[in-house]
Amino acid sequence: MRKGIHPENYRLVAFKDMSNEDVFITKSAAEARETITVDGVEYPLVKLEISRTSHPFYTGKTKLVDTAGRIDKFKNKYQKFSK
Repeated sequence: MRKGIHPENYRLVAFKDMSNEDVFITKSAAEARETITVDGVEYPLVKLEISRTSHPFYTGKTKLVDTAGRIDKFKNKYQKFSK
């Protein structure tokens, strides 16, 4: 193995999904400015906008954001080709 290519600050880090307040702990070298206490132990905190507990693919709850009726316009345009 080559020397000097691995991060020096590899440690346990808490990742928090801000959309549903889920916290999970894993090893990482991610930079963190804040800390969080989980089960009496303090960990560096990395905030996430989306994770496995809130991602539509994993939860099965897909949201369709339709801006300006584009989907309806598309369906109406190509409705004549459907069988």
